[in-house]
Amino acid sequence: MKRDSRLSGVLHVLLHMAERDAPVTSEVLAKAMDTNPVVIRRIMSGLRDQGYVRSEKGHGGGWTLAHDLATISLRDVYEALGQPALFAVGNRTEAPGCLVEQAVNAALDRAFDDAEALLLSRLGDVSLAMLSADFQKRLGDRRNRHRLETAHAS
Repeated sequence: MKRDSRLSGVLHVLLHMAERDAPVTSEVLAKAMDTNPVVIRRIMSGLRDQGYVRSEKGHGGGWTLAHDLATISLRDVYEALGQPALFAVGNRTEAPGCLVEQAVNAALDRAFDDAEALLLSRLGDVSLAMLSADFQKRLGDRRNRHRLETAHAS
């Protein structure tokens, strides 16, 4: 089963958008996600419908963030994407006649429900501001390493 990477991709472009002071076109975002601009517009429309981003048409237009990063959680973005399936694993049949398979399904359903609740809770605990802070730290660390490497090479 193919993985649904929309959440990861959208989080990626939202953080790139946060680093810019100007609107970002669907074409630029599509290049960052290695996809088609139509796909970007479809994905971003869910975020726009929830009020997380804005779109402006015409010359100089594009997508901009509509909220402070601290007010948007990863769960918010996940829900704006239409809550794609979190797990690729599932039951062989949904309504089996076999009692053994019913027992298997009941156990797996409980486990999947528990895992999904935990994952959604964790996604709700992480804001885009937290991701941005982690990015800024990594960027600073990289710059410091580069300075040290350059200084030692001299």
